[in-house]
Amino acid sequence: MTEAASPPVSGTHRWVSLMVHDVSVAQRFYGELFGWEFDTGPDQLGPYVRALRDGHPVAGLGEFASGVRGRPVSWLPYIATGDVDATAATIRECGGTVAVGPIEVDQVGRLAIAADVNGAVFGLWQGGPRRSAPFYGPAGTPEWNELITADTSTVSKFYSNVLGYEAAPEPAQPEGLDYLTFRLDGRPTASVRGVGARSLPRDRGPHWLTYFSVPDVDEAVRDVERLGGLALSEPEVSPFGRWAKVADPEGGIFAVIRPPGR
Repeated sequence: MTEAASPPVSGTHRWVSLMVHDVSVAQRFYGELFGWEFDTGPDQLGPYVRALRDGHPVAGLGEFASGVRGRPVSWLPYIATGDVDATAATIRECGGTVAVGPIEVDQVGRLAIAADVNGAVFGLWQGGPRRSAPFYGPAGTPEWNELITADTSTVSKFYSNVLGYEAAPEPAQPEGLDYLTFRLDGRPTASVRGVGARSLPRDRGPHWLTYFSVPDVDEAVRDVERLGGLALSEPEVSPFGRWAKVADPEGGIFAVIRPPGR
């Protein structure tokens, strides 16, 4: 997921970025947890670094403007589009909002930050560098993005209209589970899980959850706690691998997962 095909297909998840209040704290935490190294990224939107794993760019860390307080720290998926201005207009027509842009970012492309009909925030990315193949490392590479929301019915229609997703349950899905997979041309690209309004975090409501690969989920959870983060769920097994939900020292929620066969 971290490196899109050339050219990127509209609707694919190209990148993940985390906005924090202190980027140096985030660098220390994620650097030790995932073995990331960092280089300086585009600074048009403020301090920003790119995380590298084995020399490959895998994620970004940005810092809120000075004086911003109380805004929840959260991972943000960036989704490819061939025309960010047209996609932004469709988002508004379908009941979503566009908070930032579209804007041109030097040597990156044209970007926007939007929210769906239920308020979950995501990014749009047009252009940028072309890459030949996905990079999947042993630790610290994004494996999957999942939308956590109250229910899937309305929001799945929004993403289908905006990004062309086909939304359907998994064939062997347990009865009563409110879960849909988003597909492009039959290929799974993301998912949406309905958890009920009472189960949404009070500080952020609907949100996207990024899953990062690790070689050992239990060890990763222990490392998260040792580094000042929190374990938010016990490790469990799913058809997609063993995983657990955790949070970084500033409250940014993410998941660690060991996919099957790795």
